[in-house]
Amino acid sequence: MDFAPIQMIWMRDLIRFTRDRAQILGAIARPILWLLIMGVGLGASVPRVGDTPYIEYIFPGIVALNIIFASFLSAISIIWDREFGFLKEILVAPISRFSIAIGKALSGTTVAVLHGSVVIVFGLCLRLPFTVGEIALALPVMALMAFVSTALGILIASRMTSFEGFGTIANFVIMPLFLLSGAIFPLDRVPPWLAGVARANPFTYGVDLLRGIFSGVMHYPIWMDVAVLVGCGVLFVTLAVAAFKRME
Repeated sequence: MDFAPIQMIWMRDLIRFTRDRAQILGAIARPILWLLIMGVGLGASVPRVGDTPYIEYIFPGIVALNIIFASFLSAISIIWDREFGFLKEILVAPISRFSIAIGKALSGTTVAVLHGSVVIVFGLCLRLPFTVGEIALALPVMALMAFVSTALGILIASRMTSFEGFGTIANFVIMPLFLLSGAIFPLDRVPPWLAGVARANPFTYGVDLLRGIFSGVMHYPIWMDVAVLVGCGVLFVTLAVAAFKRME
């Protein structure tokens, strides 16, 4: 595997992110709105989930939401590159499709972790009781979730030919992934069929890991959470590479 093209694609997308003020503003505004509206507003009606204050309960879910949004926004760069001819240039260059997919996935992962970190900073500003050790444990989990969601976004974007089409599909995918991850309500209180759908959602296991780190409450064993995320990451990247190989 040649690391030079991976690094080139990775750094190119990161530079683009630093110049995109709208995306940076979204990374800041989104968690503020969700934590204030859901955490404070709904928390007034549902003060606690078990022994956990509601705002602390939904916090891992807001981290996941910011990560998923950022990952899909990063994946849209594939459509942008196709529109302006850059994708065609790298597809005809002596670069493996695997390197292209990994470069895109790593850049999206980096951006998404930065978005997730904004939520943590805002949580600290709200004086949520998180320690430095918990944050250090959360970062690799966030990176794993970001890699999975970026790979999924790349897989979808590789089949899209317009920004509008990708935006429609992305919204259709993002909100169910978020809402059915146990982010805002406990999954042990929903109908069995809905719980089954949630168990098929890879981000259910990412949110479970983050909630275990920040509040000590988990529904699945750690090994299962990690195994599902790693397995989905490998699956989505493999499918994304296959999709790149079919692109003209």
